[in-house]
Amino acid sequence: MSEPDTYLIGNDLAMRYGRKRVFQGLMVQARPGAPLAVLGRNGSGKSTLLKILAGVLTPTSGDIELTVDGVAVSASNVPFHVGFVAPYLRLYEPFSARENLEFLVQARRLQGGKARMERLLERVGLADRADGRVSAYSTGMKQRLRIAAALLHDPPVLLLDEPSVSLDEHGKELVEQIARDERRIVVLATNDRAEASFCTSTVLLA
Repeated sequence: MSEPDTYLIGNDLAMRYGRKRVFQGLMVQARPGAPLAVLGRNGSGKSTLLKILAGVLTPTSGDIELTVDGVAVSASNVPFHVGFVAPYLRLYEPFSARENLEFLVQARRLQGGKARMERLLERVGLADRADGRVSAYSTGMKQRLRIAAALLHDPPVLLLDEPSVSLDEHGKELVEQIARDERRIVVLATNDRAEASFCTSTVLLA
């Protein structure tokens, strides 16, 4: 008996801003255990595509399909099944890393969330600085906190937009370890082919 299917598909996606065409006729398919790389230069539409796949941006035409364990996810619920990592995502800088994650645990009403939060702080290398103000963090530490926040609700889909920006070699290895998790769909957007070397398929935005 086969296991229930999980997949993310973007069907014939197109995006325009006024007269500017970002992309059109784009097909995207991703499954657990097969990380997908979205490659392209700055301004090619990588971030736009990830936001569409996350269900937080509506394409000009086309649609996305997310199925988790054989159950189709409605368009309005897609964002709740996605973890998103990007250097432009804001953190609550007057608060500590632990307070940032505690807020998310409470807002999402995550059962067992505090225990998972502590495990993630350890995994991303912030356990010993978890009570320090985020405003005093380096850019690399802030990126590690974004990774922990994205994984907090154990999402079936993880979208990584330039995830290794500001990270040292150990941080980059952490990103790769997380992206290789065979339990979840992973889409990684970057303009650095080396960063996406472990991905099994590629979408190239001209």
